[in-house]
Amino acid sequence: MTSPDSSAPQADTAPQTDTAPHVEFRVDPSGYRHWSVGVDGPVATLTMAVDEQGGLVPGYELKLNSYDLGVDIELYDAVQRLRFEHPGVRAVVITSGKEKIFCAGANIRMLAGSPHSWKVNFCKFTNETRNGIEDATANSGQTYLAACNGTASGGGYELALACDHIMLVDDRSSAVSLPELPLLGVLPGTGGLTRVSDKRHVRRDRADYFSTKAEGLGGRKAVAWRLVDEAVPRPAWEATVAERARELAARSSRPHGAEGITLTPLGKTRTGTAVAYRHVSAELDRDAGTVEITITGPDAAPDGIGDVHRQGADFWTLAMTRELDDLILDLRTNEPDLGTWVLRTGGDAGNVLAHDRLLLGNTGDWLANEILHYLKRTLKRLDVTSRSLIALIGPGGCFAGSLLEIALAADRSFQLAGVFEDVDPDADPATITVDAMNLGPLPMSNGLTRLATRYLGDDETLAAVRDAAGKPLEAADAERLGLVTFAPDDIDWDEEVRIAVEERSGFSPDALTGLEANCRFPGPETLETKIFGRLTAWQNWIFTRPNASGPGGALRRYGTGRRPDFDRKRA
Repeated sequence: MTSPDSSAPQADTAPQTDTAPHVEFRVDPSGYRHWSVGVDGPVATLTMAVDEQGGLVPGYELKLNSYDLGVDIELYDAVQRLRFEHPGVRAVVITSGKEKIFCAGANIRMLAGSPHSWKVNFCKFTNETRNGIEDATANSGQTYLAACNGTASGGGYELALACDHIMLVDDRSSAVSLPELPLLGVLPGTGGLTRVSDKRHVRRDRADYFSTKAEGLGGRKAVAWRLVDEAVPRPAWEATVAERARELAARSSRPHGAEGITLTPLGKTRTGTAVAYRHVSAELDRDAGTVEITITGPDAAPDGIGDVHRQGADFWTLAMTRELDDLILDLRTNEPDLGTWVLRTGGDAGNVLAHDRLLLGNTGDWLANEILHYLKRTLKRLDVTSRSLIALIGPGGCFAGSLLEIALAADRSFQLAGVFEDVDPDADPATITVDAMNLGPLPMSNGLTRLATRYLGDDETLAAVRDAAGKPLEAADAERLGLVTFAPDDIDWDEEVRIAVEERSGFSPDALTGLEANCRFPGPETLETKIFGRLTAWQNWIFTRPNASGPGGALRRYGTGRRPDFDRKRA
């Protein structure tokens, strides 16, 4: 994913720091510095022209369309807006606004000068953005076409690989490459290796050769090896790209004449101890290393599908999902020391289920479809977040349907048996409700629902859970069915929860990350699980090794004219 560009460090060492800027993920097209969006009927064009001086932090220049987190934040926003604000767009062309370069990948100087946690979050967010492009092609009728009008290397080629169709200009100099291993001693960290082999079905021996050839391949050989779909001579370039985009648009199931909604700015208040939106809030306890996250359910049930379009970005499911998405990104990037997230809900479970059923009953409606897939992607983001997740299910909560997925994503869950006698003895006991939203529409990265993942190899219990769908389950029944981990009464509740939360702070954060990632994704391996569970883990480990990041490592010496000093022992 890295970029062989002239902005590489010019000394053996780069400025490493444990501090990072506060990153804001809320952006608007009017403030884009690196991307422009053009819409011409059914075809949209995303043009990448990275502002060299537009890095998130000082110390590097984004030359040759190399990118950092800020560039990808804009891309993520643009992809989201095309799905919600432009339902008439049926094909999306990604191209470069610079001569003879498509994208040189992640900026080397940025990576060499960043602390490890920054690299990890950068790679993870970039992975998720690429997956979102593929999801738009698969589920939204917006097919992405990479028009590589110059060389695409490292993460630049990985951006192209996320597209359904790749075109490369055939001018005897432009090529595609994954030069990370030969030049930098690391791996293509945004799914390059996986997409080359699993998605484009490049033969393993050819993939091996390609990944060790820093200059890459172009022209007819790149086509023959399935690295790109077509190589087009420069004189015919513009006409052929336009023709191909029209062909892709013609195959789309995207509706004609639909009116999009505006993704209005998120209302957000942030202090040193709290983050608050309309439906989602978080309390930050820096001494304990925890975040208490509460999701509030809707005030009322919707009347019909007209409510979804009329309310637009204010429709509860969409509004809540946008807020949760932003909170996850904010905490993951800006609060790495807060390692345990405690998850609660509040509100009427019936209203949550009514919103769910409205969306599920109108999957042929383009906006309902988009909201469901956005919820799916946000829950996947929660799944791959390296934080301990503990769900607390008490009276007044609404862990039902779509919000039950939050508890099912947790590493442990506690449901109160009965009520808190000293607080509100007349309260209704805590319940959870399995419903249709839990039985298929929101798969994890492994392709299974969270229930199917939870009961992998236990079809009998899974069938019993399905039979209980639609019924509010109190703690005893939920524990019997295995839907929660523990069901303490009000006498033991505080102590059991306290121990569960406090013990996490005594464990190695690295070991916890490995434990949680292993436990969360049993079952089938998919393109996504390989990227997050295998490739990203390898890349993160390789980044910490002296061969990559040490004083004589390849990443630190790139561009200095000195060869890296490798420890030749295989670990």
